[in-house]
Amino acid sequence: MAHQSLDDPKTSLLPIHDDHQIQQSPPPSPSSLVNSILTPNNFYIILGPLLCGLICLCVKLEGPPSSRNMLAVLVWVFEWWVTEAVPMPITSMSPLFLFPLFGISSADSVAHSYMDDVIALVLGSFILALAVEHYNIHRRLALNITMLFCGEPLNPPMLLLGICATTAFVSMWMHNVAAAMMMMPVATGILQNLPEGPTQSPLVRKFCKAVVLGVIYSAAVGGMSTLTGTGVNLILVGMWKSYFPEANPVTFSTWFFFGFPLALVIFFAVWVILCFLYCSRGSGQALSQYLDKSHLRRELQLLGPMAFAEKAILAVFGMLIALWMTRRITDDTPGWGALFNGRAGDGTASVLMATLLFIIPNKKQKGEKLMDWNKCKKLPWNIVLLLGAGFAIADGVRTSGLADVLSRALDFLESAPYLAIAPTVCLISSIITEFTSNNSTTTLLVPLLIQIAKTMHVHPLLLMVPGAIGAQFSFLLPTGTPSNIVGFSTGHIDIPDMIKTGLPLKITGTAALSVLMPTLGVYVFGTNEEVLWPETLVQL
Repeated sequence: MAHQSLDDPKTSLLPIHDDHQIQQSPPPSPSSLVNSILTPNNFYIILGPLLCGLICLCVKLEGPPSSRNMLAVLVWVFEWWVTEAVPMPITSMSPLFLFPLFGISSADSVAHSYMDDVIALVLGSFILALAVEHYNIHRRLALNITMLFCGEPLNPPMLLLGICATTAFVSMWMHNVAAAMMMMPVATGILQNLPEGPTQSPLVRKFCKAVVLGVIYSAAVGGMSTLTGTGVNLILVGMWKSYFPEANPVTFSTWFFFGFPLALVIFFAVWVILCFLYCSRGSGQALSQYLDKSHLRRELQLLGPMAFAEKAILAVFGMLIALWMTRRITDDTPGWGALFNGRAGDGTASVLMATLLFIIPNKKQKGEKLMDWNKCKKLPWNIVLLLGAGFAIADGVRTSGLADVLSRALDFLESAPYLAIAPTVCLISSIITEFTSNNSTTTLLVPLLIQIAKTMHVHPLLLMVPGAIGAQFSFLLPTGTPSNIVGFSTGHIDIPDMIKTGLPLKITGTAALSVLMPTLGVYVFGTNEEVLWPETLVQL
């Protein structure tokens, strides 16, 4: 029987038990059954639909019935997101059944939000990021740049600059949470050479705090500079495309020309603040006996020479960046996208380059490619589904009429002076994002800002961009973003450290955005030009 095939009809596919061997387990007592049902998690599960029902029955809005239904669904989804009563990816799929059932939009319309060019851009980028991680390219890059900045004798501010710059650069090309998770082991690996516990001097302890804070803040700042760096930027671009399909799209290169200068200013603010607070005089002498270039050189030697697979992945990554930057250069200088009559998007290039990884051999084993599907099992589908839910909610808020209703709560912005628009919106967004996720803040706030922009008769990007950027200024609390949790879990920092560093950083970021949005933003986004408002907003 042990060698009998499963195809043999005489072989039982289910285990056979002797009746006398089966031991009857005692039935659960009523009290244990009640305790298993009356749990906080089950309460939060029921709370979502309960709040939804109460809003549908008791709330009356000055708008169509679909606006009230959209508000009810929004409360349901956000309650599940905030409490995590249901796993976040599953909650992110709930608009697929809630929107049709509540008459907000059709099933096909909602499903379209979960797969478009922006989602394709994310998928391709994540596959490339997994390839970089699999072949330890990020670690090699980190060690090389850190050695470059280390200095001899040891210069702590320059070493900190090297770690932060590496993290920001990595975060530009992959999700900032993934960048923080990849770079934190590299940073803490350097700190492992330093003494711990009672023998650790205050100067060493301060430097450890600076390194960990530098990684989490640099990951956030680096992610601001490109579309692929964070989900917030992708949500913004997706909403712009959804609300204004006839307007010039915000491409990878368009965002980079604005996001990179802004990120550069905030990055140097991060470094200056960390050096001022944590790199005291004498820290170089205190660290030099534990940390020098010889350690970094040994770590690099352990990785060995760069193999063909690593070079091939870097080449593919370089080609992808070139394609992103040249798809659409300016109105007068069309990029390669013009060859395809504008049908190709940034997602087209992203998936194309990711596909090459499954074709190019890695020259390690015969027939083995740079990537295979088993390596892609770590794809963060939760982020993909969250983006899709964000796009679906934004579309539902617009088409249901809820945007017009909710925008009245922010009517005070209509009287704000032109130059005060960016800092006011950024400040509101940056406060909200400390208590909700960056993506959730953007998903909720940006549709309202679009409606307010129409009422104020200003270009919608003048409000949308500060709202999205402000949602990334979650610098004060560990729960503000998963990147903060990654740093907090190391044990080197606590909440007062984050507040002491994050508050001046938030102020600096808001000030930088206030200067760049009405100056550089006008040139990059064309905010001084007329925009064709969609009929749904005009009718509202």
